[in-house]
Amino acid sequence: MTKKNVEDYLNEGIYGTRLPKQGERNYFLGTLRERIVLALKKGQVMTDKGLEKLEEEMKKNKDAKLIFNGDVASKFLKEEKELADKYNIPYTVVTNEESETDIGAVLAYDYAVERENIYLLEEQENDDQETDEKEVSTSFISKIKNMFQ
Repeated sequence: MTKKNVEDYLNEGIYGTRLPKQGERNYFLGTLRERIVLALKKGQVMTDKGLEKLEEEMKKNKDAKLIFNGDVASKFLKEEKELADKYNIPYTVVTNEESETDIGAVLAYDYAVERENIYLLEEQENDDQETDEKEVSTSFISKIKNMFQ
């Protein structure tokens, strides 16, 4: 163990004690990835795309807590807060002006649960976008074909 020098004591006094994995804590709204059950991006919270999955996870994880990003307007968090109240899950809103994150909400424990997939799968969203693009391209191609017939 290394000895602390005067600069270390001053920094600790000014900024507080250094926490391990501070970058990870900033990204995941104050918690660590290993504690997370479900993480929703800001867009998913605002459009309520993760609402069903969030409710499903709340039913399974009654002792978890919900953490919201303070950068997301409270009008977008109404349904999520109602779900938390319904399942008696405590929630907090965290605002950290110093760090930038695209995480909108996190359902997490105070201890490690080590879930492999914590993000809402966006495959359905991508499939919907591809279908729309195919329809647009098919209609455009069919219009061109009709012009030459």
